[in-house]
Amino acid sequence: MTDFTPDIQAYRQREIDVLNALDLAAISEAMNVIADAFHRDANIYICGNGGSAATASHYANDFNKGISEKVGKKFRMHCLCDNFATVMAIANDISYDEVFRFQLDGILLPGDLVIGISGSGNSKNVLNAIEYAKRIGAKTIGMTGYNGGKLKQMADYHMDVNVDDMQITEDVHMFFDHMMYKVLGERLKG
Repeated sequence: MTDFTPDIQAYRQREIDVLNALDLAAISEAMNVIADAFHRDANIYICGNGGSAATASHYANDFNKGISEKVGKKFRMHCLCDNFATVMAIANDISYDEVFRFQLDGILLPGDLVIGISGSGNSKNVLNAIEYAKRIGAKTIGMTGYNGGKLKQMADYHMDVNVDDMQITEDVHMFFDHMMYKVLGERLKG
């Protein structure tokens, strides 16, 4: 039987080090933007690819059901990844680079918020959605890993995970979700 304990300990320690290095002020600022959108009844759109698409869907679930239930008022969070037929139609008929921007076109309002999740920070379809949001005056949050890529430069607010490791990046993006579930769930009551 293989003893995986040293490998588990190494992974755990790397994740602890990354968590300890997070820019808490930037995360708090992004959380304030989310709370502001909630108070103004603005729509919040969230998107990502692959594991980040699953993360975006998890956020919509936790905000729309979990936090909303705790505070007694609904978030208006929409995951642009969840309508598989729409995503595939846009990808097939137009371009995969347009699967998120196309969904926002004509419905995104200047007071809305768009959250883009990209481990590399360079996912073209996420960047297109963020660029479109900025062009019409919506606020944007970029959630990235590695060095943040273009998304870190483009987004108005940031929740960055500075590590060259996609799995730890995605772990911490889910940490953000669950942390906000607890923190916003308590702070937004009443």
